[in-house]
Amino acid sequence: MGSLACSSHAKSDDAAAPLTNGGIPLSEATDLNPDPTIVELNLEARPTGITVLPGVETLALTYNGSIPGPLIRAHVGDRIIAHFKNGLSEPTTVHWHGIRLPAAMDGTPATQDPVMPGGTFDYDFRVPDAGLYWYHPHVHSALQVAEGLYGAILVEDPSEPASLGDEVVMVLSDIDIGPDGGLNPAVNDPVNQLFGTEGNVLLVNGRSKPRLAAQPGRRQRWRVVNAARSRYFQLSLAGHSLTRIGGDGGLIEAPVQSDMLVLTPGERADVLVTPTGAPGSDVPLMWIPYDRGFGTALQRQPEEVLTMHLDEGPAAEMPAVPQHLRTIDPLSTLGAIERDLTFLYDGSRFAIQGTIGPDQMLMGKTGTTEVWHVKNVTDWDHPFHLHGFAFQPLDAAGVPIHEWKDTLNLPTMKQIDFVVQFDDRPGNWMFHCHILEHSEVGLMGMLMLEE
Repeated sequence: MGSLACSSHAKSDDAAAPLTNGGIPLSEATDLNPDPTIVELNLEARPTGITVLPGVETLALTYNGSIPGPLIRAHVGDRIIAHFKNGLSEPTTVHWHGIRLPAAMDGTPATQDPVMPGGTFDYDFRVPDAGLYWYHPHVHSALQVAEGLYGAILVEDPSEPASLGDEVVMVLSDIDIGPDGGLNPAVNDPVNQLFGTEGNVLLVNGRSKPRLAAQPGRRQRWRVVNAARSRYFQLSLAGHSLTRIGGDGGLIEAPVQSDMLVLTPGERADVLVTPTGAPGSDVPLMWIPYDRGFGTALQRQPEEVLTMHLDEGPAAEMPAVPQHLRTIDPLSTLGAIERDLTFLYDGSRFAIQGTIGPDQMLMGKTGTTEVWHVKNVTDWDHPFHLHGFAFQPLDAAGVPIHEWKDTLNLPTMKQIDFVVQFDDRPGNWMFHCHILEHSEVGLMGMLMLEE
């Protein structure tokens, strides 16, 4: 693997940008290990001056000097060794969101001591599943993610269907920049605690409103992660349908078409897009306001995320999209242990109640299957995330949906149900709302798995 030019230093209208990744390239981690089954890299969190808005330098937090941090590429079964250094002035960790790894590598204060300024830690684990994952801090996470600490991990499987489309990895987020180019200071007030703070500039791979190169009829495969601390991304591409072929845990069984894609913070999607239109024309990808509890109190307008520019090119001969992408065996709920949790807001703070004791700890056993019933009695949606394990959502009849998830929207005044199988990885595993401010003020619990 080689290193590409750092995307956070490139302007959105940079005509010289390579067409790699559709012209919105990501920096890529340099593999230090000659073994083809080991991906070894250096990863440093440090403040860096970056260019997001033209002509203005913003001092942000970065991994290896870029926003997002370097894309880490691996294959199923590979070992990843990340030599992490903390170049910040405060403690931090690295959490590997969605990856089924040992608890000691999960990167939370429940599994390791935070890495102090100037300190180091070696993360060492295997990646057992194909899909798009991401990494971010789990200390002061709302602030550190908001200021730029996040990056993507793409785990590829050579046995998956070929020629699905030209790959484009998109790391979506936002950042809050003031008139002078500096980051606006965090405001920890009741409104922000209720809604979560959103930045005033939308970002795609560290760029504001970039141009995505495309050719009419030449299908693209968008691998998308929502790395924002609280913003839901509801996306619409004018005149186009989106074909979802995968999500958090890799490919789903069969393609699903829709006109809109909704990603909560922490969620991922694998989407096929076939560009249509005249060469030279532009098609905007729009962020559409999603009402997760704002109601009419905060009226917002759609915003452009990027522009898909249609270039001249030869007629594309693309194979048909397979109608069967993967077989996912449903987990059995027969004899499963059942848990009931409730997300609450008591007028002053968020909390999780149910089977959690006073110490906010659930107790479980490895080698068991559980069905979780998570109810939301607050006035706001919450993205629910379980560390370390993928689960299968249950439909209204209690039947597992054939898809692997680790992050799932919990709508206001609704309940989600899912089945999860705990394998032989004991330890402390977090579950929380992935609106990061919510997780820090009460919407977080812990599952302790014992052998």
